[in-house]
Amino acid sequence: MCKFLISIFKKKVLNTEDHNTMKKFLIVGLGNIGDKYANTRHNIGFKVLDYLAKKEELTFETNKLGDITTYKLKGRTFILLKPSTYMNLSGKAVQYWLTKEKVPLENLLIITDDLNLPFGSIRLKTKGSDGGHNGLKDIQDKLQTTKYNRFRFGISDEFSKGRQVDYVLGDWTQDENEKLPERLNKSIELIKSFGLSGINNTMNTFNGK
Repeated sequence: MCKFLISIFKKKVLNTEDHNTMKKFLIVGLGNIGDKYANTRHNIGFKVLDYLAKKEELTFETNKLGDITTYKLKGRTFILLKPSTYMNLSGKAVQYWLTKEKVPLENLLIITDDLNLPFGSIRLKTKGSDGGHNGLKDIQDKLQTTKYNRFRFGISDEFSKGRQVDYVLGDWTQDENEKLPERLNKSIELIKSFGLSGINNTMNTFNGK
């Protein structure tokens, strides 16, 4: 009888742990560390998370492989991560924190810039190629899969031939800076929806908006 009760107790504990794990989400904003990159197009991932942190009065703390903070909303836990590995090695930080926090792969969301989308456009996808993006390329390599959620923020491709690197690592224009707050607010809504409503509902609500 005693062994039977212990068995039931263990199952309840395991079920609770599984349930709690499913309510944890790892939100990773891609970017490069350092002041000179802070306002560049390539750092939109950092910018989105910084904007969310400011709105919700969260403070990032420097931890292993990145700056991290936690945001709780309606029973969900959002772990916000800004990797300190530089863009090209982002996968190392993603893999480490997924494992450490026991976050299911389907609860991972990567925020990145996208040259193929008009400025401010939002596109959420559950899989796909790296599209030539070195950060995504490293994440794909470390996770050994292309099936992970990514939130692509459009930065457009208005640069002349041979100037792509300068454009991506360049600062936002005055016009873009004026329009960014509205786009950042929409990005925050998307992140919250991802945790509360799921990936499919969020794609239907936000893609192309």
